[in-house]
Amino acid sequence: MTASTSDTLNLSIERIGVHDYKLVINLFNAYRVFYKQDSDLTLAENFIKQRIINNESVIFVAMDGITPVGFTQLYPTYSSAKAVKNWILNDLYVDGKYRKHGIGRKLIMMAMDFARNNGAKYVQLETANDNYNAQHLYESTGFLRHTPGNEFIIYRKNVD
Repeated sequence: MTASTSDTLNLSIERIGVHDYKLVINLFNAYRVFYKQDSDLTLAENFIKQRIINNESVIFVAMDGITPVGFTQLYPTYSSAKAVKNWILNDLYVDGKYRKHGIGRKLIMMAMDFARNNGAKYVQLETANDNYNAQHLYESTGFLRHTPGNEFIIYRKNVD
């Protein structure tokens, strides 16, 4: 039974490493397609693999049993004035069949816990002006609009 017809998911969220980066390749490719990029699984795999190998991002994957159903990717950013590392929640995607089950919210909460536990002061993200579902999700999880952009809206949420 698919998640769209079942209220019961065997959901877990895990941080991926160099040995399991392939779990998010199809999801990352679908995320890029959502943002009007051409589908390219080779590009998606190479990009994700390099972020993990080079320790340039942190990726959490939501699993329904053994099926990857969503992911979020965070990139570090630094504040020289406050001498602290913060995080950009750059990517958040949940497979369409698994939406409306709170998976996006759980991925955000995992990202916030990670940032808090690693001494960050805030997590920041952007979303397209016309991505109303994402805007609602971010605002409902406590993110505040930071500055309106021409193409994207920036949100920020303190972690303390």
